[in-house]
Amino acid sequence: MPVTERGVALAAGTAPEVVAATAALAEELGYRSFWLNHPGQRDGVAGLEPAAGATSRIDLGVGVVPIHLRPVESVVAVVEEVALPVERLLLGIGTAGPGAYRLAREGAAELRLRLGCRVVMAALSEGACRVAGEVADGVLLNWLTPDHARRSAEWVEHGAAKAGRPRPPLYAYLRVALGAGARERLEAEGARYTGVATYASHFERMGAAPAETAVAADDADAVAGAVAAWDGVVDQVLLRLLPSSGDADAHEELVRAGAPGGRPA
Repeated sequence: MPVTERGVALAAGTAPEVVAATAALAEELGYRSFWLNHPGQRDGVAGLEPAAGATSRIDLGVGVVPIHLRPVESVVAVVEEVALPVERLLLGIGTAGPGAYRLAREGAAELRLRLGCRVVMAALSEGACRVAGEVADGVLLNWLTPDHARRSAEWVEHGAAKAGRPRPPLYAYLRVALGAGARERLEAEGARYTGVATYASHFERMGAAPAETAVAADDADAVAGAVAAWDGVVDQVLLRLLPSSGDADAHEELVRAGAPGGRPA
């Protein structure tokens, strides 16, 4: 079974010095990408600036900008203002509402043209997976089990085949919490998402609760084993960290626990 590559993902509100330190450690340990989310009130695009300054090789991702709420022009302006390295940028987009798929097609094309970066599309439903396979440079899956990830991969493959192109790389967020309070942190995170209609529908279709898609571990060895279960499922599994605190040490503990090739000393 092929070993799936790994990435690290943080909340966009994480302190800039922690973003920089975590991205640098992820690069040092062999992770292939570093991501921030884009929750609306926090700008994940601008938030990547400290990570870009602290690294030189690792890909930098945003997962994802809701382009039905934020104009493409605004995204382009911020990327240029903070001088993100477009050759390393994985710019995630999401859409919702009437005309969502048309907007995804148009937004992906415009961002690729304007910035020259890879555009990654978020996909929960079968239709979104098919459109992402058709137009995106990568597909970001979220809150799902390995089995549902395999089903989603088939939908992406069908969309890509219909467009006469190879299947784009598949990325999947895997939320990871460690130590005392891990289960509570995970349940709180899941509750925030089940309150959103699109995610509530997603969990219902999948037949799984948020906790069944994530890792709440007592120790670092348990994290390593849970992440290894994703080998061969997607191209890259992204450890979406739910640390015990906002400081760099708590983030480092999780990054080391899920490190590619095993936890370093």
